Amino acid sequence: MIYIPLLLMGCGGVGRQLLCHIISGRHLHSKLGVRLRVIGVCDSKSMVAVPNVLTSEFGDEFLLQLCEIKSRGSSLQELANFGDCQVFSGQEISRKVIDVATTLSKSNGLALVDCSASSQTIELLSRAIDLDCCVVLANKKPLTSSLEDYDKFVSQPRRIRHESTVGAGLPVISTINRIISSGDPIYRIIGSLSGTLGYVMSEVEGGKPFSQVVTAAKGLGYTEPDPRDDLSGMDVARKALILARLLGHCINLNSIKVESLYPVEMGPDAMSVEEFLVNGLPLLDKDIQKRIVKASSNGNVLRYVCLIEDSRYIYIYIFFFFFFLKLRPSSSIDIRLHFLLGVKSAYKKLRKIQLWLEIYSRCYSEQPLVIQGAGAGNDTTAAGVLADILDLQDLFS
Repeated sequence: MIYIPLLLMGCGGVGRQLLCHIISGRHLHSKLGVRLRVIGVCDSKSMVAVPNVLTSEFGDEFLLQLCEIKSRGSSLQELANFGDCQVFSGQEISRKVIDVATTLSKSNGLALVDCSASSQTIELLSRAIDLDCCVVLANKKPLTSSLEDYDKFVSQPRRIRHESTVGAGLPVISTINRIISSGDPIYRIIGSLSGTLGYVMSEVEGGKPFSQVVTAAKGLGYTEPDPRDDLSGMDVARKALILARLLGHCINLNSIKVESLYPVEMGPDAMSVEEFLVNGLPLLDKDIQKRIVKASSNGNVLRYVCLIEDSRYIYIYIFFFFFFLKLRPSSSIDIRLHFLLGVKSAYKKLRKIQLWLEIYSRCYSEQPLVIQGAGAGNDTTAAGVLADILDLQDLFS
């Protein structure tokens, strides 16, 4: 049996769903000869850890209780009286994570899983890499910070997995890595990288108010904890940056041109998340509806699209724009992206919660490689994270 000690950072929607997947998959993992030992869980304020990280693990009942406590917005501190665990808070969390990583690095190793949406984990992850720990990311921010940080994270490619940073559970990162490793140069990636915004615009096109749809999407776990990360285009920008860096482009987040769907006066510095949802979002309904009506009157739809193109200069454009559609008798749609350098591509009709991506290379020049499917949601993202963890099992044998 291969034992993988696991420390989870971030127990929001994705983190809790990951724990549920681990519990429900015990029988399957056992057949594969793998046991995932959850030895610690932390959020931004508290951490719970087993007394002995070398020999013990949290039981499934304890993990389910943890998920229940976090789902109702309570603190991990409540777990102090439930089962055998240690509780830490404040600056103790960082010290404990490094202590656990140091201890396990000398024995079986550790998988440090970041399902948060915070940049505060970057230093911890960097130190864990120095200790030869494995890192699994759903959090995009560590890979979209400085180039120095990025180079550090990818310096040990076998020990880092980040499939769920782009496309939730879809095989976007692994597919691009396979193409690159085969020596086939990728010169263009184009597509809709936000399943969240695809869902939002599909619902609005169905007649629902923009504010109502965004609020519902947050409740369903489709958006980031702060929906403005999606609506500002920054979530898409981070995904685009991850892909561009994967292709070898040394660029930073400020190199990306982004169109936000809300004005600066509704930004995080001016409004809390709650205030934005209650008072800010409804003010956007009228403008979005006008754009929907204008698009619909011409047989078009609205989507948020990214283009990464290799030329003398590297450009990443993220625009909220009209798809120019021509319906055919079949279910396919001819989508013409006229002002994106005259690119012409054909796609199947976009469904709700769908991400699509076209990859152009020497081998895929006339007919690009297409990836599409569910691109948002806690369940799908957590499944991708779990697959990444299991992919590391040979490092723990």
